[in-house]
Amino acid sequence: MTTPSYLIEPLSLPASLDGAGVGADAADFLEFMALSDELVLQTWGNLDRATSPAARLQYWRDSPYTRVRLFFVRVDGRMVASSWVRFELQDNLSSALLHLSVLDAFTGRGIGRALLEHAEAVAAADGRTILQTFTEHPADFDVDGPNVIRPATGTGALPAAAPGVRFAGHAGYRLEQVERFSSLDLQPTADPNTADLNTEDLDVLERDALAHAGDYELLHWRDACPEEHAAGLAVLMSRMSTDAPSGALSYEPETWDVARVRHVEDVWRRAGQSSLVAAARHRATGELAAYTVLQTEPDKPWLASQDDTLVAANHRGHRLGTLIKILNLRQLREQFPAVRRVLTYNAAENDHMLSINIALGFKAAGYDGEWQRTAAPAGAAGRGGRN
Repeated sequence: MTTPSYLIEPLSLPASLDGAGVGADAADFLEFMALSDELVLQTWGNLDRATSPAARLQYWRDSPYTRVRLFFVRVDGRMVASSWVRFELQDNLSSALLHLSVLDAFTGRGIGRALLEHAEAVAAADGRTILQTFTEHPADFDVDGPNVIRPATGTGALPAAAPGVRFAGHAGYRLEQVERFSSLDLQPTADPNTADLNTEDLDVLERDALAHAGDYELLHWRDACPEEHAAGLAVLMSRMSTDAPSGALSYEPETWDVARVRHVEDVWRRAGQSSLVAAARHRATGELAAYTVLQTEPDKPWLASQDDTLVAANHRGHRLGTLIKILNLRQLREQFPAVRRVLTYNAAENDHMLSINIALGFKAAGYDGEWQRTAAPAGAAGRGGRN
């Protein structure tokens, strides 16, 4: 079957969104942002998982660590579909992460297939042969039912009939991991499916955890890691690529140093985001043993998003995950009292961290499928197949 022909246009990032007459690049970017928000709404029914234009502009800029290429398709002059390809530049040099979305009213016309083939060609031109993507699914299906697909890990599930699942499978991608997307409500509610952050419950969890963590002290900071802890934080950020579950996805160890930590903090700052970090430090060695990050942004004052959480493998078994998460939630309530909801993600097979979040009151809001295929090297015969 021949894929219909569509003009796939690259998105150029504007230098700024400030001031009058910022030019065609900014106009296209803002239209792309409106499309991005519409795509989030059609999946989730709200904009909790959408990022502000200012934040997207910073995260999509080239850096010494990543390069992102963005594209769109117009139909009758309107942007109706988008795609992007992200390349890591320090690690994982054989991999590319790609994603595409089409407005529901324009599916079934071959636009998604055209965007996928284009994104795969962009990745191949950069020498990337491990292709990864993801699909998003609200929690409106029976994860224990018969009509699901399970990843290589055997843990977690996606609805087998979902369009994204069928599309990825038909394109030769294999489901390698499922992530649970969860939400915690910070205000009392009559809805039995929504939890409230109960201070008394936190106190009980905290007291129990402290009894196992006498060899550790808790630290917290906002936006910038104190210089004396920056090297230790870099070590933990490196270990996110080795200690955190990644299913059957192909990930190489990442190398982090203080410069890379400062780069990420600078991106957060330029994106207008505030970050709260809680950490645990081993008293005897001075080694940072665990950290967790919550982020807020002014465009969504009701919301906080969980970034990384990690307890180093050699420091597990001391309830550090519970303690740092509770500390960060307390800091969030104190410093950002307008926040009413916290979002987080966990690999479905990460039983320990998931159990902590459940104890804190997080409820499943959806699931992300992580997919992968190995492509033939550029110039090789054929397109490759599944892993």
